[in-house]
Amino acid sequence: MSDQMESEKARASAWFRSLRDQIVSAFEGLEDSHDAGPFADQAAGRFDVTETMRASADGSDAGGGIMSVMRGGRVFEKVGVNVSTVYGELGERAQAAMAARKGLPGMKDDPRFWASGISLVAHMQNPHCPAVHMNTRMFWTPHGWWFGGGSDLNPCLEYEEDTAHFHAVQKTHCDRHGEELYPRFKAWADEYFYVPHRKRARGVGGIFLDDYNTGDWLTDFDFIQDVGKAFLPAFQPLIEKRRSSEFGDAEKDAQLVHRGLYAEYNLVYDRGTKFGLETGHDANAVLMSLPPMAKWV
Repeated sequence: MSDQMESEKARASAWFRSLRDQIVSAFEGLEDSHDAGPFADQAAGRFDVTETMRASADGSDAGGGIMSVMRGGRVFEKVGVNVSTVYGELGERAQAAMAARKGLPGMKDDPRFWASGISLVAHMQNPHCPAVHMNTRMFWTPHGWWFGGGSDLNPCLEYEEDTAHFHAVQKTHCDRHGEELYPRFKAWADEYFYVPHRKRARGVGGIFLDDYNTGDWLTDFDFIQDVGKAFLPAFQPLIEKRRSSEFGDAEKDAQLVHRGLYAEYNLVYDRGTKFGLETGHDANAVLMSLPPMAKWV
């Protein structure tokens, strides 16, 4: 592996950690500033931070990360912001999936991999506040590298102006790298976050991309940073606007039912969940995305 690629991997890993720090700080700031409306009389939430470690089959170091979870806050009922850098060799099932989906038949001969990224899921106290998901990542094998990720909004009570704002911020950040990107990645999100057995979308979409490699690592890295930078300006204003709204049993019930849909998707279809469990990553970190409470009817 070239020194240049080692340097690029280190830069990517450092960026994901930096983005994690920005988001954790912003979310704790939302907790501190919530001083009116439901839950304002509770203590401001704080993240519990845990280091995660991963071992290879022979017991050697295979990387790890930081799991940051806040539960029972004023604004956030449960939110996790995880960052990790893991490496080693892919197992047979992961090799086969990689070879089939990405056209990398050489994975069987050299199954080494390296992956780094940030993953975030937020479930809110107030049903008027939308749940949200975001992740960005870099993946490397001896057969190629690529970026992936995106973010999508998951309201149980949709406000058209909130959906419009979320998408507009995504578009602005994508357009800096080419006006063809946002429509392409919005359509991909609409397809990816669809729940076939319910015949409906998980939420109101956003952007999603995978296997992103134009051949210019620095250009692609600049783009994936902008995907991450779009998150807070797309999401935070919506929470500041909705967190003090009053709600009743009907709104809370709608939230719990919608969370059931979210849980179904993440356990049945989500690639990140499957990859994390198949490669031996900390199960609590992988399943951090599940809501604290949900309901099925």
